[in-house]
Amino acid sequence: MASAPPNAVLETPRRGVGGAVYDSTADVGAVVIRWFETLGDMTLFMWRTIAWLATRMPRRDTIIPAFYNIGVLSLPVVALTGTFIGMVLAVQSYTQFKQFGFETRLGALINLSMCRELGPVLAATMLAGRVGSAIAAEVGTMRVTEQIDALTSMGANPIHYLVVPRFLGCLLMIPSLTIMAIFMGIVGGWLYSVQVFGIDSYHYWHNSQQFVHNWDLFYGIFKSVFFGATIAIVSCYRGFNCAPGAEGVGRAATAAFVLSFVIILMLDFFLSIGLDRVHNMIWPELG
Repeated sequence: MASAPPNAVLETPRRGVGGAVYDSTADVGAVVIRWFETLGDMTLFMWRTIAWLATRMPRRDTIIPAFYNIGVLSLPVVALTGTFIGMVLAVQSYTQFKQFGFETRLGALINLSMCRELGPVLAATMLAGRVGSAIAAEVGTMRVTEQIDALTSMGANPIHYLVVPRFLGCLLMIPSLTIMAIFMGIVGGWLYSVQVFGIDSYHYWHNSQQFVHNWDLFYGIFKSVFFGATIAIVSCYRGFNCAPGAEGVGRAATAAFVLSFVIILMLDFFLSIGLDRVHNMIWPELG
């Protein structure tokens, strides 16, 4: 029997589910390559969308339904969620503030958190869950049933007809949804703090006014524009590249929400760093 070469490294093959042999290094490399391919393809997809938007605006009868579905129909769930988020902040923070005698400053924490972080992220999360998944499923169904190919054969560009109205809807409607989430969160936190904890309403708002400024509101609304664009591009891209069958449509909807949420959190991190640096450059005495 032949012996192994002296410099040979003996490795025990790893087995996955069902006993299948796989190489972990090759799997990781394939995943990384696939992610970079998806990122590049999605960037080109976004570039084509912006190019069509700059070249020719979509028709009114395609924009109005997108605005109504994305903006108006999302207001109730965003308002309800924002109200309870403000109340939860009051419940979770009151005990700690009371230990130091800072109950009246509870409003500053609630309002600042809603304006800077929770408002825009909450609105984007609700939009990704309600609208993003629906867009991916709708466009994916059109891909599976060859309706997108039919549009192309009739001379209509699918990106201009399907993607641009939804992109504009998410881009222009999410600031309004963010403002609604911030407003309802502030109202919810104020009502719970005053009615349940008995905090004086005048001092509650006075301390909030000292710590929350117009920049904080701009801070959240500015970030929300990027969140809305991300939701539209990711959802439409997943729908356009949907796998065949009902399972493919379901996976596209799920992937649209998950990927949108991950990118939103990453954008939130980097945008927060950039906006803080801009603030320190403009108002160095407040940094």
